[in-house]
Amino acid sequence: MTQDLYDIRDPRFLDCVVIYAGMEEIASGCRWTEGPVWFADQDLLLFSDIPNDRIMRWVPGQGTSVFRQASNFANGHTRDRQGRLISCEHGSRRVTRTEADGSTTVLADSFGGKRLNSPNDVIVKSDGSIWFTDPTYGILSDYEGYRAEPEQAARNVFRLDSTSGALASVVDDFTQPNGLCFSPDEKRLYIAESGSSHDENVPSVIRVFDVAGDRLTGGDVFCTIDNGLPDGIRCDMNGNLWSSAEDGVHVFSPDGHCLGKIHVPQRVSNLTFGGPRRNRLFITATTSVYLLYVAATGAQRP
Repeated sequence: MTQDLYDIRDPRFLDCVVIYAGMEEIASGCRWTEGPVWFADQDLLLFSDIPNDRIMRWVPGQGTSVFRQASNFANGHTRDRQGRLISCEHGSRRVTRTEADGSTTVLADSFGGKRLNSPNDVIVKSDGSIWFTDPTYGILSDYEGYRAEPEQAARNVFRLDSTSGALASVVDDFTQPNGLCFSPDEKRLYIAESGSSHDENVPSVIRVFDVAGDRLTGGDVFCTIDNGLPDGIRCDMNGNLWSSAEDGVHVFSPDGHCLGKIHVPQRVSNLTFGGPRRNRLFITATTSVYLLYVAATGAQRP
């Protein structure tokens, strides 16, 4: 029932959602869904089923099929400015680009002469630079990758220059950095701290940084997730931040105030906006993917 779907904390939440819209399960039968990315020009959604080592494809009116298997335990995805798929691979501990002919180009697999941990989530800035997080989830066990000892001294957030190929650490003080997204004007970068997954003393927060070219400053706590932890995050065109959580999707105003929640039947890992008008919210949640029409418009252009 739609009245059980929404938890309204602030009247502004009503400008974000279609209060009478219901949620639809569009894919199921996975083990842990992640990394949704919308391809507007092809009218399809790609998402990861990490433990099953595959990337799935969902097409409106056609349903779900396998896009790639094996996927090197791919997790997060995005598109670059040329429309190519950018992927974080746990198994190979690298970030790759899928070319138009289907071949794969390795963009980053090491830093300082040592292997990356397990790239997790990735975004592309309007200047073409690629930003990604590198926690250790893919090497903690053989469930979402291959068990290994980390070679990096920190769990970094990286910036990859698309022209020179230079890789630089822009943040190194997270326990486990996870989802990340830019504000609509790209003046702010939000990064989720998901370290409470293995250490209850780590706060379940999203931090915000000021962006100045290829550098970040600040890093204050933007908001706290009060049920579970933040994983994937996205902004809408009004600057509101949409975050995954244990009980669904939490929506925060640009000043960090919780406007409301969208309750989801399963633990949410990630989300993205899509559809012709970027007003469809695709939610990856444990074994399924859900679709919900919203009043907001996604800031990230697919």
